[in-house]
Amino acid sequence: MRRALSLLGLLALVPGAARGADEATVLSAKPDAVGVTIYRAPDRAADTAMNLGWLEGYALITETRTVDIPAGGATIRFEGVAGGILPESALVTGLPAGVREKNLDADLLSARNLYARAYGRPVILRRHRGKDGKGTVSEERAVIRSAADGAAIVQTRQGFEVANCGRGITDTLAYTEMPDGLSAKPTLSVRTESTSAKRATITLSYLAWGFDWQTNYVVQLNPETGKAAMTAWVTLASSDPTSFVDAGAAVVGGKLDREDAREDRERPEGDLVLHCYLGGHAQTVLIQQAMPAPAPPISEMEAPLADIIVTARRADEKAMAAPVKVTEEGLGDLKLYRVPMPTTVAAHAQKQVAMHDLKGVKFTTWHTADLYDDLETRAQIKLRTRNRREDGLGIPLPGGPVAVFEPQGENMLVVGQGGMRDYAVNEDVEVTLGLSPQVAVAVVKKGTGSGWRDEEAKVTNANPWPITFEGSLRIADGEKIERPSSRLPAKFGRPTWTVRVPANAEARLTYRVRTPTN
Repeated sequence: MRRALSLLGLLALVPGAARGADEATVLSAKPDAVGVTIYRAPDRAADTAMNLGWLEGYALITETRTVDIPAGGATIRFEGVAGGILPESALVTGLPAGVREKNLDADLLSARNLYARAYGRPVILRRHRGKDGKGTVSEERAVIRSAADGAAIVQTRQGFEVANCGRGITDTLAYTEMPDGLSAKPTLSVRTESTSAKRATITLSYLAWGFDWQTNYVVQLNPETGKAAMTAWVTLASSDPTSFVDAGAAVVGGKLDREDAREDRERPEGDLVLHCYLGGHAQTVLIQQAMPAPAPPISEMEAPLADIIVTARRADEKAMAAPVKVTEEGLGDLKLYRVPMPTTVAAHAQKQVAMHDLKGVKFTTWHTADLYDDLETRAQIKLRTRNRREDGLGIPLPGGPVAVFEPQGENMLVVGQGGMRDYAVNEDVEVTLGLSPQVAVAVVKKGTGSGWRDEEAKVTNANPWPITFEGSLRIADGEKIERPSSRLPAKFGRPTWTVRVPANAEARLTYRVRTPTN
C-alpha cells in the first residue's frame, strides 16, 4: 500500500519523569462527551474563503471522561485528543488530588516521524523505472543514512545513493516494522496521586490548531421583483487527524487577537519533503511511505478535505427532512452560533450546517468605478442592501464568500461571486461581484490650460436593461472640481457621480479640474 502520510508533531509540555515501579497506568480510550467550538483564522479576512489545504484557525475542545483512579500514584492516558493540540493550553479538572505533571506522550505516526525513527535501520526500497505505468519494478533492502531534512540518502549493496532522484525513476520506502515511541492516536497523559481508589468525572479542555469556519451565502436574485432569496450556511472545516463524533459543535463570529508560533510555519511539520539535486538544479520530491494504516475512526476520514460537504441532520430524520439550523447566542462583543444537535466534526473533512434561509431581501444592483485621468476599464458589479428588518435582514451577518444566481429560463445561473465582510445590524451591506463585461467606463482629457484641465467621463451600457452607475472622482490633494455637468455630492469624502444609464445607451459627465498653482 503506497501512501503519503501527513505530519502532526506533538510537543511535550513538561518533560515526563520516570514513573515509580508501583505507579499504575490508566487508559481513557475516548471521551464520554465532547464539545468543539471553532474560531476563525485570526489573519484571514472575513470575506476571504478558507484555504482547505492549510487551515489556520483553531478550536476549543472540551471533553468529559470517566476514569477509575487507583490508590497511590498513577498516570492517566487520554487517547484520541486532537492531533493539533496546543499542550500549554490543556486544563484538567476533576481529579481528587489535582495534576502533578502533563505530557504529550509520543510522536504521532507520520511520514516524517517514520523516516526519522528509521535512521540507521533497514527498509525496503521499491524502485519503479519507466513512465506511464510501463517499465520494471524491483525491491531491495536498504538502510536509511540521512535525516528527514534534505535528500533521502540510503545505503544498498551497490553503495550510497539518493532515493527518488533520477530521471525515469520513482522510489518508495516501505518499513518492515513500526519504530518504538510512535502512536497511532494523539495521547495526552497526566500524573496524579490519590489516597484511595475512586471513580472520577474529569473535564479536559484545550486549544487545538488546524480548524476553521466561514459563512457561505447563496443569493438568488429576482429581477422582476428586485428582491432576493438568501441562504447562509456555516461551513466547519478540520485538518486534524482526530474525529470528534456526536460533538456539541459551535462557531464564534468576530475576531480575537491571538498569536501562535505555528502561524509562521510554511508547512505542517509532519510533511516529509526531500530535495534532489540534478545537474546543479534543485528538485523537490516527496518520498511516499508504504505501511499499514490505522483504521479511521469514521468513514469520513478517508475522504479528501475538499470533497466532504455534509448537511447536519437529526439522527432520526429522513433524507428529505429540512436541515437543522444553527442558533445565535451572545458572547460579549462576539456571537456564538451553536449547532442544536450532536454532529460529527470529522477528521480531514468539512461540513455545512444551515444558518439562515431568508426571503424577500431587498438588494439593489450597482455598477461602480473610480474615475481618474486616461481611464479605460470595466465597471465593478456590486449588490447593496441595508442590514435591517425592513429590507428583509436585521440580523448579524458573519463574513464569507457569496455566490449570486439569476434565473435563465427554467434554470438558475451564476452571475457573480464575491465576498462579504462581517456586518452588524443596521449597517449598509455591499458585496462586490467582479467586473461587468457589458458596462465600460472611460475618462478622456478634452482640453488643458494654465492650472486647469477639462475631462469627460463616459459610461456605456451594453445590457438590454437600464443600470445605475456610481463613479467616484479621484483627484490629487489641493485639486478642485469646477463646472460639472451633473451634481457631484460627496460620498466618503469624494465627489461622486450617480446616473441611471438606459439599456444599450451611454451617459456622459464633463467637468474641469482646477490644479493649484505655486
